[in-house]
Amino acid sequence: MSRKLLKSTLIVSLMTLLSRVFGLLRDVVLAVFFSASGGLDAFIVAFRIPNFLRRIFAEGGFSQAFVPVLAEYKQQREPAAAQALVAQITAVLGLVLLVTTVLGVLLAPWLIYLFAPGFIEQPGKQLLAADMLRITFPYILFISLTALAGGILNTYGRFAVPAFTPVLLNLSLLGCAIWLAPRFPETSKVIALAWGVLIAGIVQLVFQLPFLQRIGMLPGPGLNKDWEGARRIFKLMLPALFATSVMQINLLVDTMIASFLQSGSISWLYFSDRLIAFPLGIFGIALATVILPYLSDKHSHAEMQAFSKTLDWALRWVFVIAVPATLGLILLAAPAISTLFQYHEFSRFYVEMSSYSLIAYALGLPGVILTKILSSGFFARQDTKTPVRAAAIAMLCNIVLSLLLVIPLAHAGLALATSLSAYINVAILYRRLRRGGHYQYQPGWAKHLLRISLAVGLMSLPLYLFVPGLDHWSGLVLTERVLELLLWIAIGVLIYTAVMWLTGYRDFYPAREA
Repeated sequence: MSRKLLKSTLIVSLMTLLSRVFGLLRDVVLAVFFSASGGLDAFIVAFRIPNFLRRIFAEGGFSQAFVPVLAEYKQQREPAAAQALVAQITAVLGLVLLVTTVLGVLLAPWLIYLFAPGFIEQPGKQLLAADMLRITFPYILFISLTALAGGILNTYGRFAVPAFTPVLLNLSLLGCAIWLAPRFPETSKVIALAWGVLIAGIVQLVFQLPFLQRIGMLPGPGLNKDWEGARRIFKLMLPALFATSVMQINLLVDTMIASFLQSGSISWLYFSDRLIAFPLGIFGIALATVILPYLSDKHSHAEMQAFSKTLDWALRWVFVIAVPATLGLILLAAPAISTLFQYHEFSRFYVEMSSYSLIAYALGLPGVILTKILSSGFFARQDTKTPVRAAAIAMLCNIVLSLLLVIPLAHAGLALATSLSAYINVAILYRRLRRGGHYQYQPGWAKHLLRISLAVGLMSLPLYLFVPGLDHWSGLVLTERVLELLLWIAIGVLIYTAVMWLTGYRDFYPAREA
């Protein structure tokens, strides 16, 4: 079964990789056309608000509550019962989202005041952000229904389509930035990006419908007398909304505080966060997406040994991938930012500022991925209270740390606070899983960590000693930057892989007995 899990994870990772590549291309275009300007700051806020709600209602709390219950219906009941559950959830969720969307559009100026209070002193930026939010807010309606469709497909083992769907968002934003923006006045061309967000929400939903039709689970809204499944989902969803959204809440806290800092701070945090999203999405989210239905199935069949071994397998893979990714991002932070974004008005100073927050975010990458995996261990058992408590503590710690670190470290202090709070979340979740007997680590962890430490150390040495400084990268043309960055990445990957292989790492399926 672990071979099937790894295969599914690789499929999701490849689709996510494609999405992230287009996402990076999108961000390069944003940097080239809009730079770290006040207009881009306004768009980031206008996009982050519905995107935050998306990750709460859609990918976060809703999916974590919906998938385990649907998996149980799929395994233990007639197909008609699962179809009725999907129809009922579609009706209720659609109505809630419609009301939320209308309120969001009407309250756009006040939402900007709430999420970017620093814009009050910049009336032009505040007005622009509010205008764009009225356009982007309906995105939450379409993308949440898209997530509903994706949750159904994942439960039925169709992982590739939901993983590919975000590519359409990036293509939409690219198209609007390149072809629509020039048709707007110079002072408001950034509004084209807001229309790109709205178009993407509609396209992503429509794209998944044929695939749902093929498995006989096309979600048409409809109510019935059996509210048991719906009640369980919404009961689980309310605390899960918060538990899975700590990272997003932390980012919003960062945005709120950064709105009081030097102009461009929000953009610096955005660009560095986008690079963190690359390994996080390719591996962390992909792995959590794949193991949740499997863990839910094992829990419903009371196969607790298999449940524990699957968690152990996933945690080992987190260290194999996340630790070298973290060191690579730290050592190549400035070259990566320079290669991707240093064009036109995105100056050397912007590169330096963005690289500081990238390093700070990178320090927390393993913690963020571990949180997603450990949280799946609770959600699969339909326990949402424990992740909520952990998330609440982590969020409060992040707020305190942000206020303490923003003074000496400015925007980089906000990123560092987010990273530190992720490890607090991990510590709480791990302790509770161990105490409850839901996770027992398998033999071989000491050798596993020693092997990774040796490989990462040898990988980091040449990168630390020989990667040129920022002055070198600023003097290169685009082709030279890309080729040299890829060369250094390849050197790091080859050294790490070679050391892992030479030290005997062969067991890619440690959970095969599960």
